[in-house]
Amino acid sequence: MDRRRHFSASPYEGQFGYCRALRTGRRIVVSGTAPIGPKGNTAAPGDAFGQAWRCLQIIEEAVEALGGRIEHVVRTRIYITRRDDWSVVARAHGQVFGEARPATTLVVVAGLLDPDWLVEIEAEAEVPDGTP
Repeated sequence: MDRRRHFSASPYEGQFGYCRALRTGRRIVVSGTAPIGPKGNTAAPGDAFGQAWRCLQIIEEAVEALGGRIEHVVRTRIYITRRDDWSVVARAHGQVFGEARPATTLVVVAGLLDPDWLVEIEAEAEVPDGTP
């Protein structure tokens, strides 16, 4: 099966030996995406909405790089470290996906790799037949 990969600016991709997103056939799977800014720093420190927005931007860029669009996302998994942030993270998710409304899961976790990260998001997309 043909495998296409997309890499982002995350310093962890090389360390862990993974890619930001992988496309096989019509399926695109996006790795857990943290709120990493263009310079490798944490985007929007202390701001769960801003961090969720950044994660979703990175996801959208990865899906588009592999021939998909944000409306092709069929599943997301959201991990947050502060229970009270669920509504602002949900608002960011809703604004990005609009009527696409993918299936999703939101989990409160004890922590993420970097203690400044409040949010991490995974995604899966399915592109239409014939999409290069």
